Amino acid sequence: MRMTKEEKKQQIIEAFHFRHASKAFEPTKIIPKEDFDFILETGRLSPSSFGFEPWKFIVIQNPVLREKLKPVVWGGQGTIPTASHLVLILSRTVEDMHYDAPYIQYMNHEVHQFPHEVEQLRYQAYKKFQEHDFHLLESERAVFDWASKQTYIALGNMMTAAAQIGIDSCPMEGFDKVATEEILREEGILTGNRYGLATIVAFGYRVKEPRPKTRQSIEQIVDWVE
Repeated sequence: MRMTKEEKKQQIIEAFHFRHASKAFEPTKIIPKEDFDFILETGRLSPSSFGFEPWKFIVIQNPVLREKLKPVVWGGQGTIPTASHLVLILSRTVEDMHYDAPYIQYMNHEVHQFPHEVEQLRYQAYKKFQEHDFHLLESERAVFDWASKQTYIALGNMMTAAAQIGIDSCPMEGFDKVATEEILREEGILTGNRYGLATIVAFGYRVKEPRPKTRQSIEQIVDWVE
């Protein structure tokens, strides 16, 4: 029997109430492969500006590498050693995201398979967007930050999907970016200048129940303009 729309809505809201930033996980409980593949797939299917998918997901299961990351990821002292799966979300840099970059041409031509005339229209629109609408080309960091914002769409979708199947998560921005990227370069995970670390997320199973969720009321955060 199919769920009604109201039942689906209730299930989704329950998942949002279930989700919290778990600061430690039950280390003996491992997420089944089919469940983690599902979580990754929701990241892969996430939307991005112009459909350019400016992300890469690095799943760190090596315990030695996790120990190397602990001193520079101060937000992950409890999660890094106990997480079933640890994901580093990389964001593409200006080298790939510039309107003239080969990666952009590849996405338009090979992935999206747009006709030539559509590619040209998108080229002009994306060039205008970067140069004039968002002024992204004023610095390399502006392009990276713009791309990083999109990785958070995938991050949110992955955490919500995990919560819907009873899996906990913890997103982390608490890390020394330069030091963390240096470790990734030493390990051969980061090469060249096409990627930078945007955020980190750990997945696993909670060791204790969190306190009740606290949020501002809907009236405090929403204004209607009619």
